[in-house]
Amino acid sequence: MTYEWVKVVHLLAVISWMAGLLYLPRLMVYHADADTGGELSETLKIMERRLLKAIMTPAMIVSWIFGIWLGAFQGLWSELPVWFVLKIVMVVAMSVAHFWLAGQVKIFAADKNLRAAKIFRIANEVPTVLMIGIICVVVVKPFL
Repeated sequence: MTYEWVKVVHLLAVISWMAGLLYLPRLMVYHADADTGGELSETLKIMERRLLKAIMTPAMIVSWIFGIWLGAFQGLWSELPVWFVLKIVMVVAMSVAHFWLAGQVKIFAADKNLRAAKIFRIANEVPTVLMIGIICVVVVKPFL
């Protein structure tokens, strides 16, 4: 029974993390086009900070902890099948995207963004592509 609850918590955390990874770059698209110091810019700063600190980062941490726990339940850390290694690589890439976005939140908060909205539109696609890859390797388990 414990395994199922660990999986439930892991999936809930991943869904929450993904929601933030998909929403935060969209906020940044609007923020990049907003007037520095304007009402919209100040509102977006608050939204970005709260999304990152209250939802995304805790969800990422819980995703990692419970994902590692699931791998231990299944004995994957001792076997290290290729599909599992691929998943870990993509989750690390997702974490890198998370930390890059966190850095961008700080840059926006300091009114120092020099990036065009187009960069954040592209950044919005990265988590989507990684999510598709992760789901494919977890469900299909290629290279068994």
